[in-house]
Amino acid sequence: MQNSKAYLLFICSVSAMGGLLFGYDWVVIGGAKPFYELFFGISESPFMQGVAMTTALVGCLVGAMVAGALADRYGRKPLLTTAAVLFTVSALATGWFDSFVMFNIARFIGGVGIGVASALSPMYIAEVSPAHIRGRMVSLNQMTIVLGILGAQVVNMLVARDTTDAVNQAWNLAWGWRWMFWAETLPAALFLLMSFFIPESPVYLQLKAQRSTPSNLSNSSNPSNLSIPSSKEAGLAELFTPRYANVLLLGLIIAVFQQWCGTNVIFNYAQEIFVGAGFNVDGMFINIVITGIANVLFTFVALYTIEKWGRRTLMLIGAGGLGIIYAILGTCYFIGMTGVLMVALVVAAISCYAMTLGPVTWTLLAEIFPHRVRGIAMATCTFALWVGCCTLTFFFPPMNASLGTYGSFWVYAAICICTFIFLLRRCPETKGKSLEQLEKELTS
Repeated sequence: MQNSKAYLLFICSVSAMGGLLFGYDWVVIGGAKPFYELFFGISESPFMQGVAMTTALVGCLVGAMVAGALADRYGRKPLLTTAAVLFTVSALATGWFDSFVMFNIARFIGGVGIGVASALSPMYIAEVSPAHIRGRMVSLNQMTIVLGILGAQVVNMLVARDTTDAVNQAWNLAWGWRWMFWAETLPAALFLLMSFFIPESPVYLQLKAQRSTPSNLSNSSNPSNLSIPSSKEAGLAELFTPRYANVLLLGLIIAVFQQWCGTNVIFNYAQEIFVGAGFNVDGMFINIVITGIANVLFTFVALYTIEKWGRRTLMLIGAGGLGIIYAILGTCYFIGMTGVLMVALVVAAISCYAMTLGPVTWTLLAEIFPHRVRGIAMATCTFALWVGCCTLTFFFPPMNASLGTYGSFWVYAAICICTFIFLLRRCPETKGKSLEQLEKELTS
């Protein structure tokens, strides 16, 4: 059974549940925001509102920072189980406490879970999957992320009651926002249960065997022929040596670019963007019907193209395509254009991202690093990705206020075009190659 496709799909799907909870936990706070702000009395305090929105992101940074070293020391499986515990505790606690301080502590715990899961889930899937379907399997993680995002949007819409009715609004303030967070408990508990039924990563088992086996016996006891040069655990000091400089630079730029390409601004500030395009439609409705569904549909497309077209091709399509779309969007905003064309351009941007940069980034990060430093490298790049997310989210409002929406999209277009040039020169094709082959090619 363990060699069957069904078993592989099972263990990859269980690991990808970390992505599902990552997506849900990341987005659910947007629907709860109007209600918990009134409940905690912070609706007139922009600073405290910012604290509530960024606490989980700080947790993400911490989780991503420690995930790699802990995964190399204790294994991938225990860290996935730990992430499931953190998600479960956070989901219950966030909706339980009446204290704003405890609310933020609970959000921080969930953020640590996101950081751990975002680093470990794609890495685990890459390490258990055969080369010829590895990209598709790792893309499952991105699929579950976007399903988690859409799930949070749907739950928020279903839980929230009509705010024009005083009784319903009172329920929203007392219980509605709590149930939005509590709804995460069911998938989190399921992830926790299922995590006990998946095996440890074979790469970690080989690393562990190397630590306990004399070097003159290591080759004969290595049935997978993994290239693991030393039993000593790799750390940041080794990762930042010249041997790994090129591949680390590639990973960091890919990770940060996934955020700085600007698409997440569309998700986070959809209402402002569409209102600026002349629409007076509820932001939640737009998120669910347009952005959320387009995100899911085109992530499905990525599952079928990543092994056919290759990672490099999709990354170039994503960077170049978004650069062109953003340049057109910025021009349309500049000349004051409104209407259906603006919606079509926004959906085109989301679709382009969903089938390229969204899933392929995680796949490349899980593939390009050697076994010896993969854990710490994945954690470092995930940390950089979340720093990119924080800076993107923080700087968009003042940038949009000073440059206008058209100027903001032109900035993102310039970032995309510059990264396209970098990827054209430096991004390798990893499709169909074993992790051992990639290690030799990228660090030789």
